[in-house]
Amino acid sequence: MNRSTRPAFGTVLFFTIAFGLAMYFAFAAVQGNFGLFRRAEILAEAQDLKLQLDQVQIDVARMENLTARLSDDYLDLDLLDEQTRKVLGMIRADEIVIR
Repeated sequence: MNRSTRPAFGTVLFFTIAFGLAMYFAFAAVQGNFGLFRRAEILAEAQDLKLQLDQVQIDVARMENLTARLSDDYLDLDLLDEQTRKVLGMIRADEIVIR
């Protein structure tokens, strides 16, 4: 019988291609557009955006409060006086300005 001691070329080629595909899919699962690292980046970005949204909502609520206090229905004289003096650049006689 004529028996070869080296492995068949087809078997080596099959396992090489299978190993290459396995490495490709493992890399894509970790580093790809939908991989684990990208998911971690998206979650961190979502957390930052959520904090930013909370800050913007606080600012909007403050501005709505100030706007309501300057409306015709509810006029806060102290706020009106403060805003007027800020716009006109004036101070009261009993105030001291330190710059």
